[in-house]
Amino acid sequence: MLKDYSEISLKPEDFEGKVDFVRIFGRSGPVHVEVGSGKGIFLLNQGKAQPEINFLGIEWAGRYYRYAVDRIGRWGLTNVRIIRTDAAGFVAGSVPDSSVDCFHVYFPDPWPKKRHHKRRFLCPANVEHLVRCLKTAGQIRIATDHADYFEQIQRVIADQSDKLEEIDFIRPAGAEEGEWAGTNFERKYLKDQRPIYTLAVRKI
Repeated sequence: MLKDYSEISLKPEDFEGKVDFVRIFGRSGPVHVEVGSGKGIFLLNQGKAQPEINFLGIEWAGRYYRYAVDRIGRWGLTNVRIIRTDAAGFVAGSVPDSSVDCFHVYFPDPWPKKRHHKRRFLCPANVEHLVRCLKTAGQIRIATDHADYFEQIQRVIADQSDKLEEIDFIRPAGAEEGEWAGTNFERKYLKDQRPIYTLAVRKI
């Protein structure tokens, strides 16, 4: 049976205005935000590998969110929080300017049908908000198995070339051998031998 941990599971209604990261984590420190956390595999492994970093996951799907909360709580990770909400709206409306050290966007829904492309998270408007929220030298790290979406991502990032510079994509400390990010979806795609496309940029 999945258990809820109130100190880990955040609710949108908990916030009035912008998020206070020091308050929700109970300490200051670097802030990393994962957009689309799924079952929380990245948060679990990365939170354990880097206890000095505060990790916030955003997940919309209720069953994945509840699973992630249960696992984070069982692992006893005090540096990880997760919120169930729409990522685009949350980043745009609740994350303060220059407050995040890194955004992790791994295997976002590609919405492959052309009529659904407007639903893709990594669109110009959302990337502008990611950049706004980043501290100077903060990073966005991206991985996808979808070639068409990756081409769109490259174009969107290129349009921010006055604010972002491309850097080497460094595997997270919590990723296992042969993995780029260490998420549940990535492990499925690697078993299917799908190509993985990665991109990392830094705010100038």
